Amino acid sequence: MAGYFFSFEGPEGAGKTTIISMLESFLREKGWDVVATREPGGIDIAEKIRDIILNPSHQTMDARTEALLYAAARRQHLVEKVIPALKDGKIVLCDRFIDSSLAYQGFARGLGIDEVLSINQFAIDGYFPTLTLYFDVDPKIGLERIYRNRKREVNRLDLESLSFHEKVRQGYLQLVDRFPERIIQLDASRSIAEVFAETVSIIIEEMEEKDRANIK
Repeated sequence: MAGYFFSFEGPEGAGKTTIISMLESFLREKGWDVVATREPGGIDIAEKIRDIILNPSHQTMDARTEALLYAAARRQHLVEKVIPALKDGKIVLCDRFIDSSLAYQGFARGLGIDEVLSINQFAIDGYFPTLTLYFDVDPKIGLERIYRNRKREVNRLDLESLSFHEKVRQGYLQLVDRFPERIIQLDASRSIAEVFAETVSIIIEEMEEKDRANIK
């Protein structure tokens, strides 16, 4: 039985990491076998690449270098953790995936969405998520949340200008329009409880629909 691959996207401070943790607990309580992971990271090699990419002292990193490092981390994470979990019929909840690269490096860094997509198509080899949930929030609100949350790591991307984060959001909104069959947009400016309730509804409906399709 093939599993379910869900990715969660959004600007900094959108709350997706909190939602993923809540969703993981909810699904486990319902008896599902769940793997919650993140990008870049999730496994040893990718976590080491994450340390390089997000280190606040690496301000001179070239945009193409950044994009290639993300793709490399994504490939290793995919083959070592995501694909085996899917083959075992598990639900994979991934905090960021390919769309982060398209929004951050492709659009906000100005490398081009299609160009970064090409790099990542080589890396993922056809393994797109079953569904992607995009948590949309005004960058000002997202960054304010980050600064209030002292437990959260402050990485190199958090230190970018507000205009950069506004471009990231614009990039994501373009992706929502471009891939409507895969990406669902949620209003992340609402309370965590409201966003979580909608997330659960979307995930359960998607799994039930896929199950019905497999039966046919």
